[in-house]
Amino acid sequence: MNRPTHTEMAMRGTRISVIALLCAFGVSSSVSAQQRHAADQAILDQVVADHVQQTGDDREAILRALDNDQVRDLAGRVGLDLKRAEAAVARLDDVELGVLAARARTVNDALVGGQSHVTISTTVIIIGLLVLILIIVAV
Repeated sequence: MNRPTHTEMAMRGTRISVIALLCAFGVSSSVSAQQRHAADQAILDQVVADHVQQTGDDREAILRALDNDQVRDLAGRVGLDLKRAEAAVARLDDVELGVLAARARTVNDALVGGQSHVTISTTVIIIGLLVLILIIVAV
């Protein structure tokens, strides 16, 4: 049997050290990757929750505008079906919802902000809101 030389012993020690370092780096990077993934998932969950909340708020703003007595009177006078418009709110995509919600908030703010009567500009916004909802439903 040949005894390993001093060089072979040093090489074996170096190999073991390199393998140990590679294992240590592999374990530490997988642990840090899992921690980053958990943080990323928490951020994603928050973004989704915020989006769901915003979508709900947008739908509520539109329905609140449609539920206003002055809006209902105006829609009745111009022959627009509010039941169809209310049903259509649930089917709006994000872009349509954002545009209509902004208009609905303008109407809501004008009516709640102390205006006792709908002005011409608010009337135009209301009619535009109703017509846009009905066009989206028809398409």
